[in-house]
This record gives sequence, C-alpha cells and structure tokens, in this order.
Amino acid sequence: MSTTSTARMKNLNVREVVVTGIGLALPGVATYGDLLGPLPGDGGFDPATALSGRELRHKDRASRLALRASEFALHNAGLTDADADATFTGAADATAVVVSTNLGNADSLCAATDTISREGVRGLSPLGLPQTSSNVIAGWVAIRYGLRGPNLTVCNGVTSGLDALAWARNLIVAGRAEAAVVVGVEPANDVTTKLLGEQSTDAAVAVVLEPADAAARRGARPRARITGYARSLDLAAALTCAGVTEDESVGRWLGDEADAEAGQLLTATRRIDLEAQLGPLSGALGVLQCAAATAHFEGGATGNVLAAAGGPRHDAAAALLLTR
Repeated sequence: MSTTSTARMKNLNVREVVVTGIGLALPGVATYGDLLGPLPGDGGFDPATALSGRELRHKDRASRLALRASEFALHNAGLTDADADATFTGAADATAVVVSTNLGNADSLCAATDTISREGVRGLSPLGLPQTSSNVIAGWVAIRYGLRGPNLTVCNGVTSGLDALAWARNLIVAGRAEAAVVVGVEPANDVTTKLLGEQSTDAAVAVVLEPADAAARRGARPRARITGYARSLDLAAALTCAGVTEDESVGRWLGDEADAEAGQLLTATRRIDLEAQLGPLSGALGVLQCAAATAHFEGGATGNVLAAAGGPRHDAAAALLLTR
C-alpha cells in the first residue's frame, strides 16, 4: 500500500462488505462480547485442552490457535455443516484466507536454525519444515476447509490486523473472492517473549467477511459493515482519510492513546485499549478490534466505531471505520 492509502465506500456501485462471523481462541475470554468490559479472567478458551486433537498434530502453536478461531468463526457465520468434520458449505473456490501475524512461526524458525547449527540440515524433520514457511498459518486454514481462493499473510507491525481486514475487503470488492476468513494470531512462547521483551499473549481471532448482498441471499445476519479504511504515516491523516470528522461522530474508539492532533477529533469518544487488558497482541490486535466493534453493535448500539493502531511510536498508523 502507498504511504497514504484509503478505501472509502461512497460509490453506491461498490459492494458493501459485512462481518458475518466471529471466532475467538483467547484464554479467559468466552465470547467477543467480553472484549467490551472487564474481562472475566477465567473460563472460556483453554489452550491446554483445546489445542490438541488429530487434526492439530504436527502444527505450530500459532496455526493451531488460528484453526480453532477459524472453526468458531465459520460456525458462527453458518458456513459449516453439523457433521463431525464441520465441512465448509460456502463457495470454497472463491473464499480467501488472509492472516495477520508478526511473530506467528518465529519459534519454528528458531528451532530449525538451532537444529541446523547443532546437527546440520540432515537433522531437520520433514514434518517440521512446513512450519518454517511465512504463510504456513494461512495455508493450514485453507487446507482444513478446502478454501481455494486467494491466500496470503500480512506481517507489517502494529497495523497488520487492520491492514489484513482491508486487503480481504479489497479482494471481495474487486471480485477476486466471494468471502474471506481473516485471522489475527500471535502465540505465547519463550521466543516471542524474548523478542517482545515482555510476556507474550496467546491470541487468535477470526472474522468472516462477505458481500452484503451475498450474505442476504443465504440468510446470514450482517453484524457490522466496514465503511472506511486508511493507512498513513500518522494517525491524524489516517483518521481523516478513513472518514472520521467532527461532523461524523464516533461512538466507540478502539485503540491506544492517539497523538494530540488525532485526539482532538475523539475527545468525547469512549476508548477501549485491548492491549491494556490482554497484553501484547501485535498482529492479532486489529482483528480483535473488529470483533469488539461487532460486539458493540450486537448490544444494540448504532453509529460508527473506530479501530485504530499505530502512531508516533511506529512507522505508520491505520484506521478502520465500522458501522451497523
């Protein structure tokens, strides 16, 4: 994307893209509605029991988290049947997978390089090599459900999750896909903790995006609609390009402290900082913000919700505007 990129949907001929499913694999969080208030801290997803099973063998931790979140999201969207294998019932040839992760398979890469250092390449296991691919998580999700649409991974820092949502929407608007599974995932392990300099967070969230007309035809309920997106060098410019103005108020702001100029547009807006509640989220942040925005609308709220990431401490900022 360019230094300042924007995707506003003012043209009525452009397909509206809606959220039809949400799935979480987040310890201590039972539903995405929990993201709006004090977290329960216990119950919900348990990695110790939920990340095992035949279909999860020989996969890295991030891929296992992503597969669980995708399973929940596709079921939530009504795109899997009721049999034991949870077969995908949508248009598999035209369903994309877009993953956001910055540290997802770093542990697998470190393990492979350590093995090569000690034993040479002959010490590597063929079962472990797929985990060193930068696109391994998106690949496993596609293989599990037979999804043969575009398949890619976004890994460009704090804005990665919002960027992944924007890329998925672009694929749908351009006609390259009829639906998209967007996954934000980061694992908790020793490698990620060392890289971050603090305890990492097991976090995976999946969001199903579809054209509004296609969702209506199959009777799916639209939970939120993406109406604006922008990525820029600073948050104030991203907000303006995404459509946040003094005349178009924001009901909920999902993000950390903005710079002074951006804050002037949002002074009266209630803010939720998910990382302050959950810890470092990295590539999972933007997709979790989308899930929280959906929960806001599920509670009967109207108006706009802003998801924002990045700012003065980062190389860019991104803003995503959602409405009901």
